[in-house]
Amino acid sequence: MNLEALNRRFALDAQLSVRAGQGDFPMLHVSNENATAVISIYGAQVLAYRPLDEPEDLLFVSQAAYYREGKAIKGGIPICWPWFGPDPKNVGRPAHGFARNLSWTVVATEALDPGTTRVLLGLEPTPATRAVWAHEFTLQLEIVVGSRLSLALTTHNRGETSFHLTQALHTYFNIGGVDEVRVHGLEGMPYLDKAGDGERHDQVGPVSVSGEVDRIYMGVDQPLLIEDPVYERRIRIEAEGSHTAVVWNPWKEIAARMGDLEADDYRRFLCVETANAASEVIPLAPRERYRIGASYRVER
Repeated sequence: MNLEALNRRFALDAQLSVRAGQGDFPMLHVSNENATAVISIYGAQVLAYRPLDEPEDLLFVSQAAYYREGKAIKGGIPICWPWFGPDPKNVGRPAHGFARNLSWTVVATEALDPGTTRVLLGLEPTPATRAVWAHEFTLQLEIVVGSRLSLALTTHNRGETSFHLTQALHTYFNIGGVDEVRVHGLEGMPYLDKAGDGERHDQVGPVSVSGEVDRIYMGVDQPLLIEDPVYERRIRIEAEGSHTAVVWNPWKEIAARMGDLEADDYRRFLCVETANAASEVIPLAPRERYRIGASYRVER
């Protein structure tokens, strides 16, 4: 992508510019009266968001992350689409779909006010996507950077046949110490323990982490709060179009085997994901649309 052409069309005075990032991926740099953010056009991935009055970024990105075509960037908010988790047909397609491994298109940018910036990114079928998922679609991600960070992912079925979706905003939150955080709002909720016996359990008390955690919570119908005593902050997560939440941390043994994580990175992040997964499968008839979204706010 030509940076000069992108800036001519989409730069916003005093709010947004397009610059070359790692791997020469074009990045949208947002800076307004409320916050700063960095968005990779590759993967439509928010990599950084920080309110101006906060010392720490909301999001974690590994220093060992890959910035190469066909690879996902480890951190920020990857888009898992059109399936979440392993290939549902088990025919060798990439885990978590293909949306996070492709370059998207900048559709629009807009200064809503001096403290709020809107970015719209889009993805459409290509021969490569049709080879692994033979459906016609338009996928758009709306990102609003202001006193909070908001994302909304809309799928439009443009074909003549129905299809089914599982998906997630796979958010990596930057935290002070994974064994000290607590996630509130999932108390009493049933979950599938993917890191344990794979069976259904009920959450007792807030979620804490003292080893590998990979849980799919079902029936989630209220905001979630990540309590981070090291950074002396709480992160409020409000979901739209989702009743599934995924909590994930690989812990040290698995993290040590991941080439795009440094050995102690597992201590610095916790994924709390807004999803349609497990039994929450979204059917989409021809011409129908479906929207999933999340907003994140830092509280003291």
